[in-house]
Amino acid sequence: MAIESVNPVNPEEQPLEDTVVKIYRCAKVVKGGRRFSFAALVVVGNKAGNVGIGYGKANEVPMSVEKAIKDAKKSMNQIALVGKTIPHQVTGRYRATKIIMVPANPGTGVIAGSSARAVLEYAGVQDVLTKVVGSTSAKNVVKATMDGLLKLRDQEMVKALRGVEVEPVKRW
Repeated sequence: MAIESVNPVNPEEQPLEDTVVKIYRCAKVVKGGRRFSFAALVVVGNKAGNVGIGYGKANEVPMSVEKAIKDAKKSMNQIALVGKTIPHQVTGRYRATKIIMVPANPGTGVIAGSSARAVLEYAGVQDVLTKVVGSTSAKNVVKATMDGLLKLRDQEMVKALRGVEVEPVKRW
């Protein structure tokens, strides 16, 4: 007899949450002094397999965050998860940054830096180990993490791609 969950995980029903990963300040020197502009890097997700990243620029911080959230909602992607971890080890790359993500046992938590942690937590990953190699700039780490998450394939995807039957994997 299967036990039904009280709150089934349905990506369409989950509300979207967002977090600001980093605010960038740029100064332009003009005759009267410095004129500042701002850029925001934002992660949006429902913590159930949907996640997106956005980047917005404006003359004020709230406007840049608003633009970044709008951009992130446009770039939402579905991530393949197995329970609360990732299905297999994967490496994400973006320019000079490489991030290695390894599935972890339940209860491990998200072992990652702040930029990668934001993407993983808003994607719904709760147990994972990561290591960033190369550049550690927030923009590159976030984009490399998204690259790695998009490379993930679960058992059903692999079956469909190969057209073969696969034995079920025993998970802890």
